[in-house]
Amino acid sequence: MNTTYQTANSSRKGAMAASNHILVIDDDPDICKLIADFFQKNDFQVTISNDSKGLQEILERHKIDLIVLDLLLPDEDGLVVCRNLRSRSNIPVIILSSRGEEMDRIIGLEMGADDYLPKPFHPRELLARIKSVLRRSRSLPEEAGSPDDSNARYRFAGWSLDVPTRQLFAPSGEKIFLSGGEFALLRVLLSHPNKVLTRDQLLTLSHGREIEPYDRTIDMQISRLRKRLRDDPKSPEFIKTVRSLGYVFSIRVERIDSKP
Repeated sequence: MNTTYQTANSSRKGAMAASNHILVIDDDPDICKLIADFFQKNDFQVTISNDSKGLQEILERHKIDLIVLDLLLPDEDGLVVCRNLRSRSNIPVIILSSRGEEMDRIIGLEMGADDYLPKPFHPRELLARIKSVLRRSRSLPEEAGSPDDSNARYRFAGWSLDVPTRQLFAPSGEKIFLSGGEFALLRVLLSHPNKVLTRDQLLTLSHGREIEPYDRTIDMQISRLRKRLRDDPKSPEFIKTVRSLGYVFSIRVERIDSKP
């Protein structure tokens, strides 16, 4: 199936999302039209692709702020697309799929997605989730305890996290890509070293919302962060689990502030 582009540009000015450009990858034309029409009315620019073949070309031609990704694509499994995308990019990803089982959601988040919305869905809920992901991918809420670290770099055990560019570097100098949620969570942990933070605190500080019953978001993102940091999950050196309480970043952290 050929990739098609349908771009809707809002004519309204001054809206918060006027410059936001989302890419929707879904082979269902009705869903694509629904999203494009609704988001055009809400000051978003939308590019539609019916498969994953043209993904790289789209990313090269456009500045995409967020990707809405279906899992059941005609040419490639959406989870593979998500994993490959996350290995080279920090663009936020929201999975939109008829595969709404809890395990599918868990796997999607483990592959690097920032959120997961099962079909059928209401476009207003998708809009709310997109706005939430974009907010947290660009900045942490002030309650994070480090509102003045926007120009800081954190160093620990040879690793470094540059807050302004949102880039994580391994001791070898290799750049490690993080999802928006992973970056926000690591930033909170680094700004509170050697302090036990509950799951509720971590979710509030990094995502700006309270934890819900059976919400495993933090546990899954901790697992992904350990993989990014090459931290042995059986005997972690960086992020340690404190039974019945939460997690603690147990390595010495150095913060270096630079002038804006």
